[in-house]
Amino acid sequence: MKKILIIEDNKQGLEVLKEVLEHEGYSVIWANDGINGLRFAKKEFPDLILLDLLLPKFSGFDICLKLAEDDKTRKIPIIIISTLGEEKSTYEKLRKFEIIKFMKKPYNIDDLLAEIKKTLS
Repeated sequence: MKKILIIEDNKQGLEVLKEVLEHEGYSVIWANDGINGLRFAKKEFPDLILLDLLLPKFSGFDICLKLAEDDKTRKIPIIIISTLGEEKSTYEKLRKFEIIKFMKKPYNIDDLLAEIKKTLS
């Protein structure tokens, strides 16, 4: 069973996404802030991370940086799910990381599931 870590501070969005992914057969771990999200990534070594960029305590950008600095976590694929999708500075900051996909909120759940399946296959 593939393990997905969701790092998202929107409780309603998190709960819906978690339920959908579990229904699809994935094991789901979640964190609602950046500090716990980074801690779980380094402890659990998920197969995929779904990451919001605007998080309390530690941003998604900071998480990407810390994961990239660690040999054990730098290869974990990341799908960014954020409202910051249209800003050029967002793309510039993320270009140095191996981001699999960037999905702007609100996203289409079928598109996200297709990207997850593609990434984990």
